[in-house]
Formats: sequence, structure tokens, C-alpha cells
Amino acid sequence: QVHLVESGGGSVQPGGSLRLSCAASGVIFNFNRMGWYRQAPGKQRALVALMPRVGDTVYADSVKGRFTISRDKAKNTVYLQMNSLKPEDTAVYYCNGFLLEDYWGQGTQVTVSS
Repeated sequence: QVHLVESGGGSVQPGGSLRLSCAASGVIFNFNRMGWYRQAPGKQRALVALMPRVGDTVYADSVKGRFTISRDKAKNTVYLQMNSLKPEDTAVYYCNGFLLEDYWGQGTQVTVSS
């Protein structure tokens, strides 16, 4: 059974940084793509960053230049470095992996507030 486990969320002041990690277990092959989505209160889940196994990385316009996604393919692990955080980045962040179907982590809360 495939599991994705996120870590690294928390509370930070505006302008601060956080690094999210997502480790996959129960999967033999590399995911075709791995990425991060977020869901703010009262809003739909939205793409933050996506890294395919082959091809270009995709970022939401709102995080370009501030967030960086990286991936350790050997470990089926994906990271999200978040810098210059803003209050509007507050959300639950979900890790996603796709291999024949979508797999999701349980989510980790990120709160940006002074």
C-alpha cells in the first residue's frame, strides 16, 4: 500500500521560510510526477508546484520566485522550499504522487501570521 507522509509545516512570520518534505513508502517504481498542492479555508485545492520525472517543473504564478520544488528520485521523496512567505500562503499543503493513479498525503498545516 502506498503512503505519502508530509513533514515540515508550522507557523512562521511573514517573510520567513519553511521546508516541507514528503516521503513515499510502499512503491517500487518512481512516480511519474510528484508535487505539492494547497487548500486554504473556503477554497479549492490548488496546484503549488509540480515536478515530472521528465520535463519542466511547473509553479503556480503566486509562488514563482519564492518556492522551489526538488525531488530525490531514488528515495521517492519531494521537497518544497518556501521563502518570503506571505499570509496568503496559509493553507494545508498536500503532497501528491502519480503512478497510474493519484496518491495524496494527509496534509500539513502552514500558517503565516504576525
